[in-house]
Amino acid sequence: MSHAHPENWPVLLVQGALDAELLKDFRTLTAAAEESDGNPPLSEQTLVMLRGADAGDHSVLSLALYAPDEDSDPATGEDLAGIAVVVEAPDRTGVLELAVHPSYRNQGVAGRLLGALQGKRGFDGLSAWSHGNHEAAAELAARFGYGPKRELWKMRLMSSTAALPDAGLPDGVSLRTFVPGQDERGWLAANRAAFSHHPEQGSMTLADLEARKADEWFDPAGFLLAVNDAGQILGFHWTKVHPRQGPHPAIGEVYVVGVTPAAQGLGLGKALTVAGIRHLQDQDLHAVMLYVDADNQAAVALYQKLGFVRWDTDVMYGPLTEN
Repeated sequence: MSHAHPENWPVLLVQGALDAELLKDFRTLTAAAEESDGNPPLSEQTLVMLRGADAGDHSVLSLALYAPDEDSDPATGEDLAGIAVVVEAPDRTGVLELAVHPSYRNQGVAGRLLGALQGKRGFDGLSAWSHGNHEAAAELAARFGYGPKRELWKMRLMSSTAALPDAGLPDGVSLRTFVPGQDERGWLAANRAAFSHHPEQGSMTLADLEARKADEWFDPAGFLLAVNDAGQILGFHWTKVHPRQGPHPAIGEVYVVGVTPAAQGLGLGKALTVAGIRHLQDQDLHAVMLYVDADNQAAVALYQKLGFVRWDTDVMYGPLTEN
């Protein structure tokens, strides 16, 4: 394996969805990074975009840095050392995520990727996620004039010992499970209404939903809908189960809980949260996790009352000064 400086390693630039081989390389690298760091380096939505048919040339920009083998063509080196992905929004802002393979850290790989990104796209309108907020990420952000702008907490509940409160449904509201082929558009409308001010969740499209339905983890039995007597969706709790990975046991997730504005103030959010956690407990899961914005005081307070504790933090970085 070559030990040349990363400044001389080739950067492959791809716009739009990745082909199958490159997507496999990305997944291999992200799995190695997650095993080393305890956090996935790319968000789920980014992975959806990387493989999605609707990832147009101007919606996703990926950079892959290859460390060439001694005996290989430098232009087609086989060892993927680092990746950077920018997912663009329609208003031309973007979100960056970056990962370096554990075998190639502390060699300038991240700086090389950011330099290539600066030359291709620039940093205008760009924010960056650090999943787990590792010290190296904070230092790199500071070097480029970025500082913390948003915190996303990861919270955890030991499900085997959690005693959940009684939380009945409001009058005229019942629970049922999501029916594939029937509930997609109704749920999307309810989701848009419930998360109209949320930067990621509220913009979910039918293609995003179909991509998640195609994942191995999708289980409609864990996708709970609260409906009124007319069948209108008032709220939902979509749960997720992360399978066992090596020594790490399977863990449940409060994937997303939402209540439409018309049903606010009825206690439906708490009832849905408890119902979903009980569904996960029935599967004998060791623990349940969730993500919540640190400044969402009402949600944090609810989760803390249910027994959740802060486990880890993702930080979004943005420019400290406007250009």
